[in-house]
Amino acid sequence: MSSYDSSDESQHEKMDRREFIKRTAIGAGSMALSVSLVGCMAGKGMNGNAATNAVNETLPLKYKDYNLVFVSFDALQAAHVGSLGYSRNVTPTIDAIAKDGFNFTNAISTASWTVPASMTWFTGVYPSEHRLTNKFAVFNPPSNNILSNLKKLSPNLVTLAEILKQNGYATGGFTGNAGVNGFFGYDQGFDTYFYEKGKFGSMGVSIPKALDWLKENKNKKFFMFLHGYDIHGQGIPEGGFDYRFVEPGYDKRYTGSKEEQEALREEGLEKGRTTLRDEDVRFWRAIYDEKIQRTDAKFKKFLDELEKMGLMDRTIFVLTSDHGTEFHEHKRFDHGFSLYDELIHVPLIIKLPKRTDGKIIRDQVSSIDVMPTILDLLDVNVQEKTRKQLRGTSLSPAFKGQSAAKDVFSETDYRLYTFKRSIQTREGWKFIYTMESKTGELYNLKSDPGETKNLVDVERKIAYELEHKLFAHFKSIGHDLNARRWETGLNPVYDSQAKPAQKK
Repeated sequence: MSSYDSSDESQHEKMDRREFIKRTAIGAGSMALSVSLVGCMAGKGMNGNAATNAVNETLPLKYKDYNLVFVSFDALQAAHVGSLGYSRNVTPTIDAIAKDGFNFTNAISTASWTVPASMTWFTGVYPSEHRLTNKFAVFNPPSNNILSNLKKLSPNLVTLAEILKQNGYATGGFTGNAGVNGFFGYDQGFDTYFYEKGKFGSMGVSIPKALDWLKENKNKKFFMFLHGYDIHGQGIPEGGFDYRFVEPGYDKRYTGSKEEQEALREEGLEKGRTTLRDEDVRFWRAIYDEKIQRTDAKFKKFLDELEKMGLMDRTIFVLTSDHGTEFHEHKRFDHGFSLYDELIHVPLIIKLPKRTDGKIIRDQVSSIDVMPTILDLLDVNVQEKTRKQLRGTSLSPAFKGQSAAKDVFSETDYRLYTFKRSIQTREGWKFIYTMESKTGELYNLKSDPGETKNLVDVERKIAYELEHKLFAHFKSIGHDLNARRWETGLNPVYDSQAKPAQKK
């Protein structure tokens, strides 16, 4: 077994940033080169890059035969990350890497929940194309239920793991199960693909498994996918919460249990809103921060072990999240059912070996750009057919100060409760279209970053143009949004959601 111990988190929480950087050697020498990232939160719709210091142009942007560690902090809302402007110190490890790496402060996910969003990373196409838009490809209980599977739904797609394996990489995935379970096809191309038994597994389990695998493969070039649900609403710390950030005097209407979280999510879906007091919202955000801080501490221990193995200078790190989550910003709870920024604005940090010239990149980019960026950095052989598969573009030019800003598109067919598509322009406009009701929402993210003022009836020309641009985009990838009926139904993620239908 590895020497990793998930229980001892207090020392990390007490460690100041300078000592952390000194011990991990991730950010050696960067303190004098960088300014504090707190307060450098990306303005919505802002264009152009802003670097904390000049990029060292003599260092390479090609890393052939280097290792890759891709980390998904499931359900990490961008607004709760220190290097994206959050005031509470809950992500010191992530922030230290962001300081030395390339910190994309306005990264937008293609979807607002795990199953569709994560598969986009590994195929480089939109959810509509890889077709893992729900847990079940067919849900018609009690007998005709077919789980979604990439090989069956989109047999011509090649995954990131398959490409790297073909280029001689050892490939290992260590995950928390649920939305990235191997049966969906996430294991496609992996030599080893671990997912913890149960629904929502912790990095406290996946990290030791990952370290054991690394000890056996550290002398090879490797690709590792590391993931856990510690931050997710269904993730509960081992031993329970200590409520470190909860306001004194809270009347304990809620305790933070999985059952409470699920009930609030379902209430929001059923009624269109949840009934929460302001103090309840602060409570849920407080325990969310506790989970984030605990996860950050586990990740710090993982990096310590990689440092001991001598792998840091040969490894590219990609840190991100599949989606965020809502805490009553739009009167609901959890994620998947909308495309507001609290659900699709995610952290994206790329740390290159031996570089400490940290750079903040405020250009709006998409999670669909992650796969082409990785392939570009690793300089691997990619067949022309596979290159044509990729919808995104490499972000490497942004490392040199070139603009990477683009319009981005997102979608969700969450559990067949709703079908939504969105476009977010580089100028700061956002248009969300709900297919089943044929209604649109328009927001000016520069003046209204919280998306509280729907301008669809005020800025009709802009809404009209963006609706056409949105529909044209999906038609260009083979999905004519006008060619089908959008009927809501039932496609469960949790067993409790399927019980009524299974009794029929």
